[in-house]
Amino acid sequence: MDVRLTAEQQQLRDAAAKMADDLGPAAVQELADQNRITRLDKQIDQTGWRSLRSDGASGVEVALVAEEFGRRLVDAPFLGPVLADDLARHLPVREGADAGAATIAVDGLAFDTRGYRRALQLSGSTVLVVEFESAGADADLTRACAELNGAATELGEVPDGVADRWLALALVGTAADLVGAARGAHALACDYAKIREQYGKSIGSYQAIAHLLAESLALIEGSVSVLRHAAWAVDELEPAAAIQAARVAKVYCARAARTVCETSIQVHGGIGNTWECLAHVYLRRALTSTELWPVTLKEVGRGLS
Repeated sequence: MDVRLTAEQQQLRDAAAKMADDLGPAAVQELADQNRITRLDKQIDQTGWRSLRSDGASGVEVALVAEEFGRRLVDAPFLGPVLADDLARHLPVREGADAGAATIAVDGLAFDTRGYRRALQLSGSTVLVVEFESAGADADLTRACAELNGAATELGEVPDGVADRWLALALVGTAADLVGAARGAHALACDYAKIREQYGKSIGSYQAIAHLLAESLALIEGSVSVLRHAAWAVDELEPAAAIQAARVAKVYCARAARTVCETSIQVHGGIGNTWECLAHVYLRRALTSTELWPVTLKEVGRGLS
């Protein structure tokens, strides 16, 4: 396995990072800025990133975009449509066309639903489509979810190997979002530690804060390593091995992201517990990604604790 990114992958990552930096919410108040959201949706549509897999992108490339979007709390549907596109492309031509523009559903909920009214769901090796009503308020302030209330219609079957690789991609996509959220929360904490002063010095100069931030960085670096391997495995290893690598990545990244996000709130002190601080938005996003295709230690079977 060569962990280095190709020139094309670096360009994709840089483009996703620039879009996220330019149009991601810089404050909680910007989550309600419809002009910004409209511009964000338009740019994502122009890139065609919601159909990355149909365009031949690898699991690594999907993970790169998902990670950068998580880092800057990009509040436009991405992961749901990407996973729906990956399912639809393996269906016969007619059934795939019938799927139309859709997001993805899991455990009775449609995910990444803003702008969508139908979702694809994988049950074993059977692909179903179901319609849903508009989403209401949710714990994740950056991505909408909706309960499925319509009857599911069967679209077709996909080979078992395809279903397994799709599950591995779903796990990798949520793990990448978790790594991105951890990176964003850590950067937010570092920036605050530089400007917040106590006793005439920035709080980042005190060991109690510096050690917390250093430990968070170590968790992020470990998460990046395990994520890169799992993303590579989606297309390069046998389906069973790809799922195993993705499960390990999901467990590790979920635990690391929660710790880093909670540390960010702690570093912010009292303001970290207020609505105006973005730290809680990162934590909400991380908790949501953790609950999508959740993995238990028993499933991993590696004795992690």
